This record gives sequence, C-alpha cells and structure tokens, in this order.
Amino acid sequence: MNNTIISICREYCSGGKEIGKKVSDELGYTFLDKQLITEAAKKSGYDESVFEKVDEVATNSLLYSLVLGTYGANAAGAMPDNDKLFGLQAEIIRDTAKEKNCVVIGRCADYVLREEPHLIKIFLKADMDFRVERFRSLYTTPEGKKPEDIINKTDKKRASYYKFYTGNLWKDMNNYDLVINTGKVGIDNAVATIIDYVRKYDYVK
Repeated sequence: MNNTIISICREYCSGGKEIGKKVSDELGYTFLDKQLITEAAKKSGYDESVFEKVDEVATNSLLYSLVLGTYGANAAGAMPDNDKLFGLQAEIIRDTAKEKNCVVIGRCADYVLREEPHLIKIFLKADMDFRVERFRSLYTTPEGKKPEDIINKTDKKRASYYKFYTGNLWKDMNNYDLVINTGKVGIDNAVATIIDYVRKYDYVK
C-alpha cells in the first residue's frame, strides 16, 4: 500500500471533525468519520441506531479478538455490538486505505493501520476554556449538566476505548507524529499545519 493515511485522535470539542474535513477537502482525500457507522450497518444488517449508541465505546468483553483473528467467523453472532462495530470499522478503514488516500477521525485508525509506511498520526488537544466555548457553539447543554463534565466524560470514554482495543494510552504523545493545541493555534492554522506537514514530507501524490 502506497496511499497516504492521516489518522486524527482528538480531545472532545478540540475541532477534530472540522479540521479533518478541511484537510481532506484541501488534499482531495477521502474523509472517514460518522459514515463508518453507516457503512458498518450496511455490512452487518444492523440498524444504524444500534451502532450509533456504541461508537467509540469500549466493551467489557474480550470477544473483539475476532477481528484480530483469535476467534473463528462463527463467533461473530456472540459478539457485543461494540466489538462488531469496531471490527467492521477496522475492515472498512483497511479497505479504504488500500484504495485511496484518506483522513480518518478516531476509531483507533492509528493502531488499525500501524504497519502502513505512509500513515501520519495526529493528536489534537485544547485547553478546557476553548473546548467549553466550542461545545456551547455546537450543542445545547442538557439541563442540570455542565459542559466541562460532558467533555471530561467523553474524553474518559475515548481513552478507555483506545486502551481496550489497542493496549496503548490515548494521551501518550509518543504515539503520534504531530500534536497540535488547537486552542492556541486555532482551527484554520491547525489545518494549515497538517497540510504543510504532509506536503513537506512528500506524502502528497
């Protein structure tokens, strides 16, 4: 495989989806985010809403080993929805990366494609004030809840998900090629930084 893949891990409300989409549009790459759920639902025959509830949420089961080859295909029916979704998304990510340059948001893509030579692993972070402001601009805060609590809870879920399926620490910056504080540089500068990084290292074809 000689395609370039940009994987983006991101703190909640640090701008990952917006940045990833802008990067993919600028470079002409395929963008993979929520549509992975749609494609996984099509492949499995499950209703999309089932997978939406467990997207990027770790399971308590170890049956996810099916996707790593530990279990036979007949075990699929016993797998929790979390593990089915992870396995299907991993399959879609691999298949897409074989055919096209792409930007993938979350879903442990940096781990799924870890053997690929043209994989660029990015982590986006931001201070809490920036993320709270962004949360309020994008979502309605549920009654009786604070944006900070929702942000922290989502980050904990992502960290648990990443640890469960990869065995690695989500916020270990040594896992990434490029770490950007979007709260300091802003969304557009983050986009420009990623594009410059990709072009500088001759990945753009």
